[in-house]
Amino acid sequence: MTGHSIQLDQHGRLIHFLTTEGLSRQILTSILDYAESFAGVSGRAIKKVPLLRGKTVANLFFESSTRTRTTFELAAKRLSADVLNINIAMSATSKGEALQDTLHTLEAMHCDLFVVRHGNSGAAHFIAGQVADNVRVINAGDGRHAHPTQAMLDMFTIRRHKPDFESLRIAIVGDIAHSRVARSNIHALNTLGVSDIRVIAPKTLIPEDVESLGVQVFHDLNEGLRDVDVITMLRLQRERISNAVLPSEEEYFQCFGLTEARLSVASPDAIVMHPGPINRGIEIDSQVADGERSVILQQVSHGIAIRMAVMAMVMGVAPGDGMVGE
Repeated sequence: MTGHSIQLDQHGRLIHFLTTEGLSRQILTSILDYAESFAGVSGRAIKKVPLLRGKTVANLFFESSTRTRTTFELAAKRLSADVLNINIAMSATSKGEALQDTLHTLEAMHCDLFVVRHGNSGAAHFIAGQVADNVRVINAGDGRHAHPTQAMLDMFTIRRHKPDFESLRIAIVGDIAHSRVARSNIHALNTLGVSDIRVIAPKTLIPEDVESLGVQVFHDLNEGLRDVDVITMLRLQRERISNAVLPSEEEYFQCFGLTEARLSVASPDAIVMHPGPINRGIEIDSQVADGERSVILQQVSHGIAIRMAVMAMVMGVAPGDGMVGE
């Protein structure tokens, strides 16, 4: 399921943002360029632009994620939209009300955009297929499937440090099998022209068909990191260890944790990324996470600009429509 057809209107414009898979380089680049125009808004005395004034954005988080929800909320408010945070655990869906009924109730309140986080793969696509024609949907993470705005904030962070995607060597390290971030990043990197994408993990955390996505597989961290320009460390869910997919946290860190010594085999100006929140001492050593090569906090800041860009684009506010500058 690429979601390509449902994401674009007949003129090829973005109307929902559900996955990076199947989108053109032109669309991904226009998201990055548009986000660039928003990047300075956070530094202003008044951190707002009026592009979505009068619009209502509903955050529908069926799965908790403080960081993603708050950056979407900030992005919507900086675009001057009204924001509804729907606590799904406390709402009618937990009393058995069907998802469609909840959606139609919110539509009746004239919500214009749903930001959806759900534990089931495909949930955002399902919702995009149910909503009225004038309502937009952004996927804030669905199951193991996709997390497209995280991928785009990662692309934005990479581009700010290393603008020539085609020359880059990029490594993604950790739980590839269960990671929607890895999947979305791989699709975006391929589309933007990166020819050397490496995934590094124990055999138990690599999906069987991963080579078909256009990546090289490594089970040895030092070998996989050799001469790479960008390293993305993935969060390790502790239940993978309790489910015996991995022996122990200590052993995982010993083999796949990023330390200063391991970083030394990468390119001298390699950057280190992590979608957060970090498990220090499991995926990454604190010295590296807080070190000069780390761009982890920049990723968080860039997340606001990217989410502003995506919201504005799906709502039909094109970059040339003005009002971004002061």
